[in-house]
Amino acid sequence: MGVVASGGEHEVEIQRSRFRCVVARVDEVDAASELIARIRKEGPDANHHCTAMRIGDPESGALVARSNDDGEPGGTAGAPMLEVLTRRDLTDVVAVVSRWFGGTKLGSGGLIRAYSGVLAETLDLVGRLRRVRHRELMLCVPHDRAGRIENALRNSPYLLRDIDYGADVTFTVAVTEVTTFEDWLAEHTGGGIDAVDAGPCDLFLP
Repeated sequence: MGVVASGGEHEVEIQRSRFRCVVARVDEVDAASELIARIRKEGPDANHHCTAMRIGDPESGALVARSNDDGEPGGTAGAPMLEVLTRRDLTDVVAVVSRWFGGTKLGSGGLIRAYSGVLAETLDLVGRLRRVRHRELMLCVPHDRAGRIENALRNSPYLLRDIDYGADVTFTVAVTEVTTFEDWLAEHTGGGIDAVDAGPCDLFLP
């Protein structure tokens, strides 16, 4: 799935109504709710704060998808915003569109276009990354072998995330295919060094 490259905001005016969109990357529903509450507090004079969120776990496949019209006619605000996030296959994202009514009613079609449009424009501005699930593997290596293995890792397709110097040297490496990495490790070390699975991690890539 994709994620927003960064948080950001964007504002448009449509027939004298102001629409301000804020998007942010979040990894849990509570964080999304906190952001929504903060925006409501910062804009108490807005007529509506309509929201959409998609928050998922790529390992389990679970996905939370929610939207709220916040007083706009049903299906004209939050649902179209959620549809934009869904079409773009985004996760770990919350979007809030605040509206200050300008005196001219837009009708159902106009509201749908306004809310979905300002969100789409905001997403274009903040950019997109890919969320890719990896496994972190830890290698404990004697000091006299660490330099050669570090050099091999830095010239490999694998991501060397951390090096810890203790009684041994511990390398933390992120990989997408554990078996393929273990084959690479055996080839470059002659065996004798095991990779310990330290669990999942997500990397955000272009």
